[in-house]
Amino acid sequence: MGSDKQPVGLLDTLNMEKVRTIFTHTYPYPHEHSRHAVIAVFIGCLFFISSDNMHTLIQKLDSNIKWWSMYACLLGFFYFFSSPFIGKTIKPSYSNFSRWYIGWILVAALYHLPSFQSMGVDMRMNLSLFLTIYISSILFLLVFHIVFIGLWYIGLVARVAGRRPAILTILQNCAVISVACCVFYSHCGNRAIMRQKTYDRKYSGWFTLWNKEERNSWLAKFVRMNEFKDQVCSSWFAPVGSATDYPFLSKWVIYGELTCSGGSCGESADEISPIYSLWATFIGLYIANYVVERSTGWALTHPVSQKEFEKLKKKQMKPDFLDMVPWYSGTSADLFKTVFDLLVSVTVFVGRFDMRMMQAAMSKVEDAAKQDDLLYDQFSEQDELWFDFMADTGDGGNSSYSVARLLAQPSIRIRDSKITLPRANLLFIGGDLAYPNPSAFTYERRLFRPFEYALQPPVWYKEEHIAVNKPELPRGVTTLKQYEGPQCFVIPGNHDWFDGLQTFMRYICHKSWLGGWFMPQKKSYFALQLPKGWWVFGLDLALHCDIDVYQFKFFSELIREKVGESDSVIIMTHEPNWLLDWYWDDVTGQNISHLIRDHLRGRCKLRMAGDLHHYMRHSYVPSEKPVYVQHLLVNGCGGAFLHPTHVFSNFNNLYGTSYESKASYPSFEDSSRIALGNILKFRKKNWQFDFIGGIIYFILVFSMFPQCKLDHILQDDTFSGHITSFLGTVWDAFIYMLGKSYVSSAGAFFLLVTAVTFVPSKVSRKRRLIIGILHVSAHLSAALILMLLLELGVETCIRHNLLATSGYHTLYEWYRSTESEHFPDPTGLRARIEQWTFGLYPACIKYLMSAFDVPEVMAVSRNNICKNGMDSLSRGGAAIYYASVFLYFWVFSTPIVSLVFGSYLYICINWLHIHFDEAFSSLRIANYKSFTRFHINPKGDLEVYTLAVDKVTKFPRKKCLFAWVKYMLILV
Repeated sequence: MGSDKQPVGLLDTLNMEKVRTIFTHTYPYPHEHSRHAVIAVFIGCLFFISSDNMHTLIQKLDSNIKWWSMYACLLGFFYFFSSPFIGKTIKPSYSNFSRWYIGWILVAALYHLPSFQSMGVDMRMNLSLFLTIYISSILFLLVFHIVFIGLWYIGLVARVAGRRPAILTILQNCAVISVACCVFYSHCGNRAIMRQKTYDRKYSGWFTLWNKEERNSWLAKFVRMNEFKDQVCSSWFAPVGSATDYPFLSKWVIYGELTCSGGSCGESADEISPIYSLWATFIGLYIANYVVERSTGWALTHPVSQKEFEKLKKKQMKPDFLDMVPWYSGTSADLFKTVFDLLVSVTVFVGRFDMRMMQAAMSKVEDAAKQDDLLYDQFSEQDELWFDFMADTGDGGNSSYSVARLLAQPSIRIRDSKITLPRANLLFIGGDLAYPNPSAFTYERRLFRPFEYALQPPVWYKEEHIAVNKPELPRGVTTLKQYEGPQCFVIPGNHDWFDGLQTFMRYICHKSWLGGWFMPQKKSYFALQLPKGWWVFGLDLALHCDIDVYQFKFFSELIREKVGESDSVIIMTHEPNWLLDWYWDDVTGQNISHLIRDHLRGRCKLRMAGDLHHYMRHSYVPSEKPVYVQHLLVNGCGGAFLHPTHVFSNFNNLYGTSYESKASYPSFEDSSRIALGNILKFRKKNWQFDFIGGIIYFILVFSMFPQCKLDHILQDDTFSGHITSFLGTVWDAFIYMLGKSYVSSAGAFFLLVTAVTFVPSKVSRKRRLIIGILHVSAHLSAALILMLLLELGVETCIRHNLLATSGYHTLYEWYRSTESEHFPDPTGLRARIEQWTFGLYPACIKYLMSAFDVPEVMAVSRNNICKNGMDSLSRGGAAIYYASVFLYFWVFSTPIVSLVFGSYLYICINWLHIHFDEAFSSLRIANYKSFTRFHINPKGDLEVYTLAVDKVTKFPRKKCLFAWVKYMLILV
C-alpha cells in the first residue's frame, strides 16, 4: 500500500531518482588537438595539390577521361552505399563498420587505377607508407601509455594521470600523423640534401597578393607555387640534422635518400630522413602534451566556457530515448524474437490457452454488476469529465514522448482559437504498448520512460515494486473517488499478446503508476461508468480479433443490469475491424457484433480503436435503416510509425449502415505523397537490410563468376553497339543460370516463392503470381547487370596491365623494393627489428598490405580460372576468389536492391493499394502524431477534440503548436 508519510513541498513532488546530477569537471581535459591536427593536415594537402600547374592538371584530366569515368562510376556506388551513414554518430556498430569497410576497399580499388599516378600522386607509395607509419605509431604509443600507467601505479606521476587513454583517440592521432607524413613524402620526398634555389627579391613577398609589376596577374603567381613548395620542403620541413650530431640515435633512425648536388655524390647519406623527423616531431608533441595534461595539472588553468558547459549540461540531461524500430533489419535480435514469439503464440496460445480465461477463473464474483476488478464507477457522480484516448505508443522515444508530454500539460490552448482544454482526468490507451515484442526492456524503455519524463510518478514510487492489492492509493486517500490525480486504463494489442500477455499483466495489471498516471486496473478488460449516463467498455481481442465468451458474458450481464435504456456506450478495441474487414474482405469480431446489435441496440454512440497508425473518423449517413454505431474513430498515432490513409478511402458500410469519411490525418493526398519516400529513402531508413539484400543478390549470380568472354562488348565502335552487346550478354548469363548454374537457379526459385508469398492474400492467386514474377525479374536483372559491370571493370584493368600482373602480395613486394631504394638503411635497423620480433614485423606489414590487394587477388584468380578452368583452383583458392568478389559486389548491390524493393513498395501501395503495413513501416515516420480528448459537458453531450502535431522534434523541445485540430459533438 502507499507511503508512510505524505510528501509536502516542492522538493517532495520531485522524483529525485529521475533527476540527473552532473559530475562534470569544471576544467575538462582539452582533447581537441586531434581535430585541429586534422584541419591542419587537410589545409596542407590543399596547399601542396594547388602548387601544381593548373594547365598541366587539366591536360592530365582530359587525357584520362576513360579512367575518370570509371572513377565516377566507382565513387558513385561507394557514395550510395555509405550515404545512410553520413552525419551519423559512431554508436551504431554497423555504421562504424561500414565506414571502415568503405575506406578499406575504396582505397584498395583506387590505388590500382592510373589517374592519380598521372597527376603525380603515387597512391601505391602513399598507401604502403601510411600503413607502415600507422602500425609503427600505434605500437610506439601503446608502449608509451603502458610505461606511463606503470609510473602512475608506483606513484611517480600525479593521480589524475591514472585515467586510461581512449583507444579511439590513439588511433585517430596515429592516423593524423601517418597522413601528414604521406602528404609530405608525396610532395617533398625523402631527400637528404636539397638543391638550393635562388629567388629574386621581387618574389620574396609570396603572401602579398598585389605587386605593382603584376597587379592583375594572379595566374602568374599561381604557376610559381611549385617554387614556393620546394622552398617549404627545403627550409620549413628540413631534416633536424645529421646522424653524427646524435651518436646515441645513429642506429635507431631512418636515413634520407641521397640527392646529388653539383654533379657529385657522397658514398652514403648521413642526414636523418625528413619523414622520420616529421614523425618524431609529431610523436614528441603528442607525448609532451599528454604528460603535461596528466601530470602537471595544466588543464586546470583552462576553464571551459559557459557556452560549452551549458551544451554539455543539456547533452547529459537529454534522455536516452530509443529510435524507431527497424522493421527491415537483418541483424535485429528483437525482430527474430518477435517472429518466434508470434509463432509460439499462434501455435500454443490461440485456441489452447488464453490468459483471459484465467482472469475470468480468478474472479470471485459471478454477478457482473458487483465485480470490482472489472467495473469502475469512481467518475460516475461528477458533473463533467475530461478524458483522453491514444493508442500504439512505445515505438520511437521522441514520438511517444511528444504525445505523452502533451497529455501531461495542465492545459492546452488551441492555436487560432480561444478554446483552452484542461488536462484530462482519465487516459485510455488502446494497446500495442511496446514494439516489436513485449519484454521488460521494451516496456521500460519504450513505454514507461517517455511517460515518466512527461509526468513524473510520485516520490515514493519504486520501479521494482509489484502491486499485489490494487488499487494502492496514496496515504490519506481511502477510495478511488477521493483521488484527484489523472488515472489510466489500458487494453492490450496484438503485439502485447505475443508472449501470452505475461509482460502486460506484470507491468500494467501489477503496477500502480505509468509516469504520473495512476493505474487501478486489475484485468486486461474493464468497464467504466462515466457521468451523465456514459460508459466505456474496454475489450481485449487477443489474437482472435474478437472477445471470448467470458468477456461476452460479463458485458452482456452488465448491459442488462446496469446500462440504462437512455445511456450511451463507447466501445474501445485495439483493432478497427470495420476498416480491416473491409480491406481484407473478411468477417471478424462476431461476438462484438452480437453484443452491439443484439444487446446494446443502438446505444453504442462511438467505437474507437488504434492498430492503424493514422487518424480517420466516419459518421453514419442518416437513413431509415437501424443505426447500431453512430461514429467510428481510429487514432493510432500515439508514437508508432505512420500508416497510410488513402488505401482506406473507399470504406462506406458497417452492419448495413452507410458511413462517410469526415476527417483523415494525414489527408489522402499527403498519404499518397509520403509513400514516394520508399523510392528515395528506403535504404537510408533501413540500412540494416543490407545483410539480406546483398547476400541474396550475390547468391543469384554466385555461379556466373567469372565472365571470361567479354571481348565483343569492348570491341564495338558505337555506343549503341556497346549497349546491344551488353544486354545480349545479360540475357546469355540468364540462360546460363537457368541451364547450368544450380546454386543461382535455386536462389532465384527460392526468391520467387518468397516474393509470391509476400504479396498480400487479398490479391487473387493469378495476380499474386504475376506480381511476384515481375518483382523477382527486376531483382534478377539488376543482379546480372551489376555482375557484368564488375566483370567489365576488372577486364578493362587487366587489358591495361593494371591488374593480374603479380601474385597475391603485390603491394608488399613493390614497397620492399621501393623502400630499399629510397629509404637507405646503412645500420641494418630493419634486419635487427625483424630478428628481435621473430619475423612478426615484416609478416604483419605484409599481410596488412595484402588486405589492400583485393582487386589484384580477384584478377589473378580470374585469369587462372579463364585459362585453366575452375578445377585449377583449390578449395581455399576458390574461397579467396569468391570472397574478394563479394567484398565489392556487396557494395554495388546493396543500394540497388533497396532501390528496387522500395520502388516495388511504392507501386504496390499507390497503384494496387496493397502492402499498407510493409510500405509505411519501412519509412519509420515519427511525425504526424495525435491523440483525442473527450469532454462530457454538464448537459451530457460528448465533445470530441482530436489534436495533431505534424513535426516531432527531439527532446528537449520548445512549446509545441498543434498543426491540425478537429472537433466533433455527439449529442445524447
